[in-house]
Amino acid sequence: MTEFSTGGGSRAERGYPQDVGGSPQEPPTPAPTDVPRETSAAPIGGFAVRTAAELADEAPDFDHDHATPLARAAEHVVLARHGARLRPPLGRPAATRVVVVANQKGGVGKTTSTVNIAAALAQLGQRVLVIDLDPQGNASTALGVEHHRGVPSTYDALVDGVPLEEVAAPSPEVEDLLVVPATIDLAGAEIELVSVVARESRLHKAIAGHPRVGTAAEAGEDRLDYVLIDCPPSLGLLTLNALVAGNEMMIPIQAEYYALEGLGQLLETVEMVKAHLNPALVVSTILVTMYDARTRLAAGVAEEVREHFGEQVLRTTIPRSVRVSEAPSYGQTVMTYDPGSPGALSYLEAAREIATKGASA
Repeated sequence: MTEFSTGGGSRAERGYPQDVGGSPQEPPTPAPTDVPRETSAAPIGGFAVRTAAELADEAPDFDHDHATPLARAAEHVVLARHGARLRPPLGRPAATRVVVVANQKGGVGKTTSTVNIAAALAQLGQRVLVIDLDPQGNASTALGVEHHRGVPSTYDALVDGVPLEEVAAPSPEVEDLLVVPATIDLAGAEIELVSVVARESRLHKAIAGHPRVGTAAEAGEDRLDYVLIDCPPSLGLLTLNALVAGNEMMIPIQAEYYALEGLGQLLETVEMVKAHLNPALVVSTILVTMYDARTRLAAGVAEEVREHFGEQVLRTTIPRSVRVSEAPSYGQTVMTYDPGSPGALSYLEAAREIATKGASA
């Protein structure tokens, strides 16, 4: 897998021993310090972007001075697979957080971010439910649950009023992660819901009726900590249902030139929903995806996004990664497919940021 550069100087390969020639007894030749680079390690507009290499260096209780690349990779695999048992405990929210993941622009990493953030939160000791609201069912594929026609799905919950707990299935790869899959039947749900009373509130009613959704007093210790809703890449009735049901909204934004195009329409829709249907909805999280630290373009987009949204933007960015793209073809998220990869490390830290921001709010 291609490793991306994340800073200046000789920090390549995150401090791994480098093969620089000469005999084993000879000290390594210092790397030149005057090599020009496209990007520098300086903060962007006063905002320090955190990349996967930096996150790897922050792994706890490990002798980095004597680590080999293989040992470092093995450590991250162990940490990722055993999650909460080896990491400092992550506090649970006082009540279930319902997070809508939406962006009507396709190809920005919306579904990828939903499933990997969900898996990372579960590995950090949280109880998570993912609701796949996209008829393509990509989130269901990545989380390893069946979603062919006839499987209980979000269609049954929205159109027929079947309780969510009856259509949710456990993800086989990650403990404490439940999934309400999407089938192709969902493609016709928008047409079928047109004549239904309070059609924009069907998902809100379904989530509110789940016995494990609510505060500690209402749902007890077995409550769900997070409900993540993966929306289709459009602003139709399905996405409207999600916006009415959610308390928070996470918007993935690709670190490319057209990143902010169309975002105004999405934010206008959010404001309309707040004004008329769900005043509690807030855009709490902006996640920069497909970040290539080698280019000025990615740095410029990240700076522009930061100027628009301020503290809503996570410090952690998600790098371009082949492993992240490969994982769904094996019915997995990158968190289990390759836990030591830059993409997995970044999503894990992004999930920690989301949980910490919510706890401090």
